[in-house]
Amino acid sequence: MVLDRQSTKASKSLMCPSADAEMSGSVIFGIVVGTPEEPHVVHLDRVKPIPPELLALDAPVKPAEMFRIAATCIENGCAHFDGAKCRLTARIVDGLPTVTDRLPACAIRATCRWWYQEGAAACLRCQQVVRDNYVASEELIDAIDPSVYED
Repeated sequence: MVLDRQSTKASKSLMCPSADAEMSGSVIFGIVVGTPEEPHVVHLDRVKPIPPELLALDAPVKPAEMFRIAATCIENGCAHFDGAKCRLTARIVDGLPTVTDRLPACAIRATCRWWYQEGAAACLRCQQVVRDNYVASEELIDAIDPSVYED
């Protein structure tokens, strides 16, 4: 399995599965369902482009509250990247419980930075991650806080 993930990195750009809708080349790969207190992601069978009309809406709800969005990982342009790996996915694996006992179908797995770096451990936690979640659990808040990297 590790060899497959390593060969993927060599042949394709890795995608961040926690991207913002405004990032270049962003796509939707999941829909957020459930309640505000307990959201979870249902993966799509293939990625969908983000309709420009969605970005143009002046609604109180942001696209990342409704969808899981992926875009090419910006690596050193992100507070979670340490120059070699994504510290966010490592913190998610270390700090969040699994929410499923089998890999969910995922349209971006072959190019997903989290999969490449952490394998199944990231996938088993992925469905609980919602980028813009205003009532997130303490565990999720702790995992996503980039201030822990500051010296």
